[in-house]
Amino acid sequence: MDINQLEVLVTVAKERSFSRAAEVLNRTQPAISQAIRRLEQEVGEKLFDRSSKDGTLTFAGEVLLDYARQMLNLRFSAQSALVEMRNLQNGKVTISANEHTVFFLLPVIEKFRLLHPNIKIEVQRGVASRIPKQITGREVELGVISFVPNDDSLRSVHVMNDELTLVVAPGHRFSGRNEVSIKELGDEIFVAHNAVSPYRRKVIEMFEKHKTKLTIAIELPSLEAIKKLVAIGVGVALVPKLTAQSEIASGQLAALSVKEMKLERKLHIIYRRNSELSHAAKAFLKVAKEIAS
Repeated sequence: MDINQLEVLVTVAKERSFSRAAEVLNRTQPAISQAIRRLEQEVGEKLFDRSSKDGTLTFAGEVLLDYARQMLNLRFSAQSALVEMRNLQNGKVTISANEHTVFFLLPVIEKFRLLHPNIKIEVQRGVASRIPKQITGREVELGVISFVPNDDSLRSVHVMNDELTLVVAPGHRFSGRNEVSIKELGDEIFVAHNAVSPYRRKVIEMFEKHKTKLTIAIELPSLEAIKKLVAIGVGVALVPKLTAQSEIASGQLAALSVKEMKLERKLHIIYRRNSELSHAAKAFLKVAKEIAS
């Protein structure tokens, strides 16, 4: 059932004339008559009473007319929705980030919402190692990770540098200092994230290299919980600096660098290389690049 045939049906019924419908649709009257005949052949019913001169519908024609109007209205709604999406008046951007990289997204989301308040932003919590598969599997459009994926089907955009920093409570003996050495950390109690990561392994290897005891007495699944325990003096922690900026700025935590450990993290936004991003995702990526620069 051709949408153009349905448009002819609706127009003839509205104008109550084949000739006037032809004028409205800028087509010849024979073309209008032929479209109706083809539609009648397809549905197996007469749609107009040929004995009438004013385009009177049969009962079958009345039934089909109601559905035809709905389908034409749906086509108009779809066209309008696409125009609104193109103009960023509606739509959605889907992103995957882990507990660390989601902190990069916060100022991006703030600016994006100011520019495009009608676009929904959906951020899923992902496991860093699995985020590239979420992108290739089309579960999300964008991902934020701290490594370059070994996958030629993905494009990676460097957006930020971050680093591991030592955080301690404001009253800690290291508070007020800018730097400590690994040797000075041998007597400290560490609160650590229990997720396995390349950075955790590097920290352990660094302590072993400098023959210093690393006492991880508490392991937690949440960076927020780790920061709270450190703030009340339960222990110290090595966390991505990005994740503790607000606590450092407010004085809830003190941050120091470890002389022998300059562990930099480069954050990247990834997306499918050969697929067309949605208008919303393109706009979000543009804002992220602007903030990164």
